[in-house]
Amino acid sequence: MPISNAYVTGRPFLRALYRSDYYPDHVVDRGRAVLLALCARIEADRPADLAGLYALTHAATEEFNALQDEFGAAGSEIDTVARDEIGGEFHFVARAYGFADADVEELIAPRDW
Repeated sequence: MPISNAYVTGRPFLRALYRSDYYPDHVVDRGRAVLLALCARIEADRPADLAGLYALTHAATEEFNALQDEFGAAGSEIDTVARDEIGGEFHFVARAYGFADADVEELIAPRDW
């Protein structure tokens, strides 16, 4: 399902990670794909409340957890810069879909990075 939210389609997700040679583009691409898939799920499922949104963001966070090994294998890691960038993108997604009161820490609660 193509994403219809204009705020999302125009967003250069994970820009800070792409700008740094420390983060391999092929792994960042996978993270970007996770975020875009999250947006598609939000548009398809239309969560009615924060609990519904958090269920979707938690699943996406688990996908980022799985990317840690790929970052490591490429000589990188999800460090403080990456954590801030990823968390900020989750917050952007929540706001873009009308959940301005979403708690950033709750959006990514199951993170282990």
